[in-house]
Amino acid sequence: MTNTATTAGAAPAPQGLAARMLGIVTAPRATFERLLTRPAWFGVLAVTTAIVAMFTVLPMTTEAGRQATIDQQLTQMKSFGIQTNDQMVERMEAQARFMPYTTAASIIVISPIMVLIVAGILFAIFNAALGGEAAFKQLFSVIVHAGVISTLSAVFSGTINYFRGATGSVANLGALLPMLPEDSFVGHLMGTIDVFLLWYVIVLAIGLAVLYRRKTQPIAIGLLVFYGVIALVVALIKTRMGAA
Repeated sequence: MTNTATTAGAAPAPQGLAARMLGIVTAPRATFERLLTRPAWFGVLAVTTAIVAMFTVLPMTTEAGRQATIDQQLTQMKSFGIQTNDQMVERMEAQARFMPYTTAASIIVISPIMVLIVAGILFAIFNAALGGEAAFKQLFSVIVHAGVISTLSAVFSGTINYFRGATGSVANLGALLPMLPEDSFVGHLMGTIDVFLLWYVIVLAIGLAVLYRRKTQPIAIGLLVFYGVIALVVALIKTRMGAA
C-alpha cells in the first residue's frame, strides 16, 4: 500500500499557475512534488482548454484550412466505411463558416469531461485495484497538469497548419515519414503515433509515480503498452476499412 502524504516540514512551497505550466515542460518531477502539497487544477484546466480550442480552430479561419478540414472528415468517414454523397458534401461546405465556433465550443465542453473520465479510470486502477491512497483531487490535478504537453501539441500543429492551409497533427510519425504508403497498415500505424502524445504519456507517468510513490518506469511502460494496443487496433480497422 502506498502513502502520498508529504511530511509537513519537508513540504515544498506551492507554485503559481505560470510556474507550474512551465515546470511541467522543464522539470516535471519537481513540479508534481510541489503540486501535491496543494493540489490545484481549475486555472491550468481553463487556460489549457482555451489554448487548445484557439489553436485547433486557427487553421479553420482560412478558406484553405476549412476545406482541408472537410476533406479530412470525408477521408475519415470513408476509411470507416461510411458512404458519402454530393448532398452531404454540399451541406458540410455550407456549414463550414460556422466550423471554428462549433469546434471551439465542443472542445471547451468535451475536454474537461475527457479529463474527468481518464481520472476516474486511473483512480479505479491505482486506488481501488492497487491499493493507493491518493485523493481524487490530487490525481485530477496531476492529469490536468500533464495536459500542458497536449496543449503544446495543439499550439505546434495549429500554427503550422494555419500557414500551410491544412489540418490535423503534424507531429505524428506518419507526417514525419511521408514516404510510407498512406493506405498501408504501417502508414496508418505511424499516423496514429504522435510525438507529443508520447511525451504526454511520459510526463503523466512521472506525475503518477510521484503521487503514488512508485517507480516511473513500470507506469510508463504500462501506459505506453496501452497506447500501443490502441494504435494497433485503430490502424488495423482503418486498413481493413480502406481495403473493403
